[in-house]
Amino acid sequence: MAKKVAIVGAGVSGLASIKCCLDEGLEPTCFERSDDIGGVWRFTEDVEEGRASLYRSVVSNTCKEMSAFADFPYPEDFPVFLPHAKLLEYLRMYTKHFDLQKHIQFKVRSPPPP
Repeated sequence: MAKKVAIVGAGVSGLASIKCCLDEGLEPTCFERSDDIGGVWRFTEDVEEGRASLYRSVVSNTCKEMSAFADFPYPEDFPVFLPHAKLLEYLRMYTKHFDLQKHIQFKVRSPPPP
């Protein structure tokens, strides 16, 4: 029986953590307080309480070659420095490619006690 692992947040680190757990034969459940993946890279017009926000014109300050997941490179047609929408698109592609969404529970403020 696989060990169960709780992951808090479905941003970049949370998604990578889900993938790593699966690679190691663990059973991850990710608890995301919002209704979508992306963490700080998900722009919203309205600031959500308790959630960091970015502004509409944010562009990453690291190039795509240095910020890609090792097992999932950015598409070649993506710009070198990514606007937040392209970075979020990449996270969605990563999530779909590795079928990570089924391990995420949305609209959960904190993990339930064991």
